[in-house]
Order: sequence, then structure tokens, then C-alpha cells
Amino acid sequence: MRVLAVDAIAPEGLAYLRERNVSVDELARSSLETLYARIGEYEGLITRSGTSITAELLEHAPRLRIVGRAGVGVDNVDIDACSRRGILVCNAPYGNVVSAAEHTVGMLLALVRRIPDAHARLKALEWDRSAYGAELFRKTVGVVGFGKVGSRVAARLRAFEPELLVHDPYIPESGAKDLGARLTDFETVLRQADVITFHVPLTPETENMMAARELALTKRGVRIVNCARGGIVNEGALLAALEAGHVAGAAIDVWSEEPPQGEVVRRLIQHPRVVVTPHLGANSGEAQVNVAVDVARQFVAFRDGALVEHAVNIPLGDPAAITELRPFVALAERLGRFSVQLDPERLTEVEITLAGAIAESDPELLARAALARLLGPVMAEPVNLVNARLVAAERGVEVRVERQQESAGYKSLLSLAIRTRTGRKITAGTVFDGQARIVRLRDLDIEFTPEGYILVLSYEDRPGMVGRIGSILGRQNVNIASMHVGRRSKRGRAIVVLILDEDLSAEQVAEVAQAIDADFARLVRLQ
Repeated sequence: MRVLAVDAIAPEGLAYLRERNVSVDELARSSLETLYARIGEYEGLITRSGTSITAELLEHAPRLRIVGRAGVGVDNVDIDACSRRGILVCNAPYGNVVSAAEHTVGMLLALVRRIPDAHARLKALEWDRSAYGAELFRKTVGVVGFGKVGSRVAARLRAFEPELLVHDPYIPESGAKDLGARLTDFETVLRQADVITFHVPLTPETENMMAARELALTKRGVRIVNCARGGIVNEGALLAALEAGHVAGAAIDVWSEEPPQGEVVRRLIQHPRVVVTPHLGANSGEAQVNVAVDVARQFVAFRDGALVEHAVNIPLGDPAAITELRPFVALAERLGRFSVQLDPERLTEVEITLAGAIAESDPELLARAALARLLGPVMAEPVNLVNARLVAAERGVEVRVERQQESAGYKSLLSLAIRTRTGRKITAGTVFDGQARIVRLRDLDIEFTPEGYILVLSYEDRPGMVGRIGSILGRQNVNIASMHVGRRSKRGRAIVVLILDEDLSAEQVAEVAQAIDADFARLVRLQ
């Protein structure tokens, strides 16, 4: 795999890739024209915040399969455009959280104690001890957003013994209590807090969440901290509240324009009661190494066909749950590959059923894994976990996902039912000791490991059939690794599955089928 690193990526991350035989080129501070001319050669692209991954850029990148953001935010990546092309987007959500939390606390303390003001006066050799600030002790601090960064900020602020209020609709009350904070609604934070610090992503719901109306609800003399994302706090409204004296001060690391261009942002930056930094929250030396290595690890996982831990456009969910789900993802992929080769007709409907213990899991990842393998062989463009749902919708394939408590005697059972012009066909499997097993084929119970070359035959069972099959394959110098039979009654219809050590030609399959009067014969290749 060839990877292009744009922006300034820590060398430790690039070294990690090269040590694992990934070819990496660097292209820092280039023009768009140069990037467009080069990007077509690469399967992977690593960026920070300086390069926007747009739909136009993707038009010049026909080989691109993975984009990595060495940091948390993916505001500069058009995720929808990447998803439509089946390009996986990943980030590094943990590598810089300590850096971001420490920077926030530093900005907050500098604001409350007026450290930049005192610093500037003394640098000018002006000895003025009137530039004193306030204490956090027994004040009320509101933390808006209690995720990876917000929770760490709260943990560090506890040492100053304030009252901590938390607003986050996605955490349980116990999550705040564990850090000595009280979970409450946003309006209560606005009305009661002496200092409010924001730690939410920039989304349509959070954009301008702190605007004129919200600022009017706050205490007179409140202090505002935003080291999360520009656009969360409305800069024009904040400037007006500062100039009116309602807001005592602000500490801001992130801006709606980076670098600042407009008059409002420039005035806010230059305001005497605003502490500012140029988006440095994640820019400690340690954080840059962490996020570069974290992204590099995911590129290697992608190259090796493993699940990418921090994929943005694949529904992975909780990391611990994913570890348990990995064998079933492999099973779903095997079921998809097996089913499409067994019945290579145009798909009209797919139904994925999770039964037993696995029914408690999020089914979306398993559904996408099966769909990707079902649709991949008939598409010119790649189909993967990223775009499997989109491709199915575009081809008019109806997809249903079901959950059932009963699992036909198995702890967990994953069933894949497909409908083509020849009817509805079911293949079901489970996982034994980490290994995928098919346990049902069509309407018959039959158990085998889906691997290698698999010859599937259907015929009326009668004496001598197995011997004929073995004789013909032996004459063809094809070794049978194992044989598995499914049938409902003696001398009735039977399905025979043979796991072979060698591949078969179409003529060889036809010879076996003719010898036993098979009504169905198909070779499936899962090597």
C-alpha cells in the first residue's frame, strides 16, 4: 500500500508505517494543483487540519481507499463523499485528549487569574499589582460536553474545589457523579455557572449553541472558555457581551475562521479581556506523536484486512464489544462470499438475522460485512464496510436486519437469506472456538468450515453416489479433505459439501454432476 502524508505529520508515525513495509511519501505545504497531480498514485492519505479532503480532491484519487486524520476532529474531511466512494475515514480520538484537557485548564486558569494581562504589563517593565483575578475555590464551573476531553478537564478541576455542573445528554448521571460533578440541563449551567467551558464536537446541533440568547441567561461576570471547536460559541454575540460588560472575560483557542479574516473575529482576538491561542489544544509534542502513531496503526490494520479501530464512517461502537464481535464479522463475510458464489444471480432482497446471544449486539456492522461480500463480485468499484449500504440502495436491493431470541440450539446463530430470480436461499452459521462454521444450508442442517475449495452438490440419495464422487475426483487427482452430508430422510434429497485441496475446472464439476445426476452443482472458492 502506498500512502501520502500531507501537512506536518510526526515522524514517529511515518516510521511506524515504513517499519511495517508501507510505502510513505510526504507532501507538505503544496498547492492544490500539485496535490491533485500526485494523489492519484496512492491508496492512503494522512492529513491533519491543513488540507481539506473534498469531493473535488477525491475526483483525482481513483485508487484512494483510506483517509486518516491525525487528530480528533474530521471537519476538514467530506465524510459523505468518502463514503460514497467506499473510502474509509479514521481518526485518532484519544492521542491528544490529555493535551487538549491540559491546555483547557491552562487557558481557564490564565483567564481567571488574569495571567496574560499581568505578564504583558511586567514585560513592559510596568510594576502593577492591581491586575489580580479570582479563585476557582467554591465557584461554580459548568462543563458542557463530558466526553474524552470534558471528563478529563473536570477531573483536573476537582483539585481546585469548585462546584462542578455537567451538561451532556449522552452520559448517565453516574458518569458525572464518579468525578464529583452534578449532571444537569444546559439552562441550569448557563444560569448558575461562574465559568463555562465547552467540550462538544461541531455539529448542526452544537453550532452557535452559545449565542446571544444563551449569553443573556448567564450570570453577569461569567467567564467563557472554548477550546473545542470554532463556531460553538457565536463570536459576534460573545464580543457584544464582552463590550457590554456582561461577560467578564473569555479564553479561546478555536475560531470560526482559521486563520482569522473577518472584522468580528479580529476584534474578539484583540479584546483586552480575551485570552487567545491559535488552535494549540492538541499541539503538544507528545500529542502529535500519539495521534500520528495511532493513525499509522489503523493504516496497517486496514492493509492487513483487520477492523480499523477508530473508523469514522463504519458503525463500530464500543471497542470492547468489537473484540467479541470480530469472529462474527469474519463469519458474516464468509456467508456473503459463499452465498453469492452459490447463487450468482441478481440480488433483490437480503435478510440478516441475529439469534441467541449475538442478538444483543449492534447488527449494523455484521449486516455491512455480509453485504460487502455479496455485492463486491458484481461491482466495478470496491464495496466494503463503508459503502455497502449505499451500494445496496443504489442497486435496489432491499435489506432487512432481524433479531431473534431463539437460536436453534446454538449459543449464537447468524443467518443470511438472499432472494434472486430462483427464489429465497438461506445459509446460517455460528462460531466455535473462534472459527466460523456453516451449520445450515437451504432447508437442511449440515455443518462444515467454509474455507478453501468447496464443491456443493444436490441429488437424490441412493447407494453408490459417494463412491462415484470419490472415484471421479480421484481420477482427476483432486483430494477430498472432508465430506459433509445433509438430508431429511433416507434415500431422499441430499446436499453434499466436499472440502477439496485443489481447484476444479467447470468441465470437472460437470463430470461429477453428470455421474450422480445432480440437479445442482457449484464450486465455491473461499481460498
